[in-house]
Amino acid sequence: MTDFFHPKLQSVEALEPGRLRTSWSTGEVLEVDVSHVLRKAPFLEGLLDPQVFAKVHIAEWGHCIEWFDAELGADNVYAWAKEQAGQVSHEMFDGWMYRSGLSLNTAAEALGISRRMVSYYRTAHKPIPRAIWLACLGWEATRPLPTTLPRGLPSAREYALAHA
Repeated sequence: MTDFFHPKLQSVEALEPGRLRTSWSTGEVLEVDVSHVLRKAPFLEGLLDPQVFAKVHIAEWGHCIEWFDAELGADNVYAWAKEQAGQVSHEMFDGWMYRSGLSLNTAAEALGISRRMVSYYRTAHKPIPRAIWLACLGWEATRPLPTTLPRGLPSAREYALAHA
């Protein structure tokens, strides 16, 4: 992982057990609740102890946050923080491409943007505009044929049948 492909973690601070304040190379300062991740894995639950959680720090190369012998990847923490702030993360965009079976080229064609912008969004190099995410959701809901654009949205019943 290089600076080009993902925002680099600049600092991390424990606010309370399970909650962090992070600052990034993008200039963003984001709070993130990681308690759901720590509770999911029994070997991480000990990190919720206030004295242990307070010892969080950035790992040597800045690609993860760590406590003694446990760590969370910076790109995952960034995605969780963006999503918790009500924004679209690169992981959500990548998930849309994967679910839809789209390559960089076909995603660019579906959204009417360049292949380079799709790559930027997918790798968190550029923030994903709300309009682009809404276009992704609309594209997924309508599943247009490769050479046509939909004339309308499917009914709730049609949508449910298409995604069953």
